[in-house]
Amino acid sequence: MSTFSPTLFSGKRFAVVGLGKNGLPAALALRAMGAEVVAWDDNPASRAAPELAASSGTGSLDVRDPASRPFVFDALVLSPGIPHHLPKPHPIAALAIEAGVPIISDVELLFQAVRASGSRARFVGITGTNGKSTTTALLAHILECAERPAAAGANLGPAALSLPLLPDDGIYVLEMSSYMLERLATVRFDAAVMLNLSADHLDRHGSMAGYAMAKRAVFNRQQTGDLAVIGIDDPGSRTMEKWLATRPAQVVRISGLHRPLETGSALPGKHNAQNATAATAVARFLGVDDEIIAAGLYTYPGLPHRQQRIATIEGITFINDSKATNAEATERALVCYDRMIWIAGGMAKEGGIDPLWHLFHRVVRVLLIGRDATILAETLTRMAIPFDVVGTLETAVPAALAAAKAENASVVLLSPACASWDQFTGYDQRGDRFAELVRGLDRSADAQDHDAGAA
Repeated sequence: MSTFSPTLFSGKRFAVVGLGKNGLPAALALRAMGAEVVAWDDNPASRAAPELAASSGTGSLDVRDPASRPFVFDALVLSPGIPHHLPKPHPIAALAIEAGVPIISDVELLFQAVRASGSRARFVGITGTNGKSTTTALLAHILECAERPAAAGANLGPAALSLPLLPDDGIYVLEMSSYMLERLATVRFDAAVMLNLSADHLDRHGSMAGYAMAKRAVFNRQQTGDLAVIGIDDPGSRTMEKWLATRPAQVVRISGLHRPLETGSALPGKHNAQNATAATAVARFLGVDDEIIAAGLYTYPGLPHRQQRIATIEGITFINDSKATNAEATERALVCYDRMIWIAGGMAKEGGIDPLWHLFHRVVRVLLIGRDATILAETLTRMAIPFDVVGTLETAVPAALAAAKAENASVVLLSPACASWDQFTGYDQRGDRFAELVRGLDRSADAQDHDAGAA
């Protein structure tokens, strides 16, 4: 692994809008590669990031609104969360479209930088409504076990342009959101994975058909000899599989009903069987032996916020599944446990928790947090499921412990089935706060046990 040339993008001019976890590294990396960069964020605090002031590389960086002067750029690098079409284009995106300036993602620039550097490193793109983070991290873990030069990132941090330059035998393993996929121009994934498809981000894509079109872009530009892995456990994916059958890449169909190899405790449930099957298919395509793949599947430690066991207090296990921001993701957690206290809520997606009705028998009480708690409460009332609207995690966590004791439940599950932006900056902050509160309860319980022993 090495760094990119400081003159790789000399003579190029980019506007970077959105200086968050993708945009800030992109602006800094482009400057370090010799480009002229105009960086902007609507939030003044983000524009004041100290990293922007430091000198690095041979390029230049100007923090200002790119619309303040003639819009002449080679490309607009727009952070994934900022719309360029629906529900309403950001004004700078609209200006770029009017000026004929391409709107691209940092993944597109990583691909261009790698190829411009002369490296033939292979690219793996992994997408799907659910499971893409786990599959990305799992494949990267398997490649680490195989001692192959690899770097993982994109939608699953680190940002794409934070990744190093890999040699010819290197492998980039990139988690691709629908937002990133719709802003690719030349990227070709040697191996592409689409795990599953269910309604999500419809405000950005306009309809389920628009969302599916964005997702299937992971297979664009694939050639004979490339690998296309497609789930077949849902109708949307099966429709996409029929389209893939007409394409030149080799198609491997996967299902959560079958595990090719045994997995460890960090991969419970049918959904993780699908993730493991996808990672296995790609690893085999990349030439990794089954013995090493099996070792990777068994030793994979799991990701934070995905059915992450935080602590067991008085026989009650607290599980952080904050990454579950829609009903389908929460379903994958609910099927794994019996007799639980369920913490849910936030900003509800279309359909709320109605699709989960067939699993409510596993839940003895629901504690609702966040903006749309009343919407979820309507469903629970209809189904006669006991619940309390508690508002915040600070109230929910101790209430969950008390309810678990009273109801003889062995699990407290945070699996919100909702987005987190009403109370948190993201699902990760929500999960971190849950873990912090649970560990605080655990310390209190230990202290009480110590005091009781001393008495």
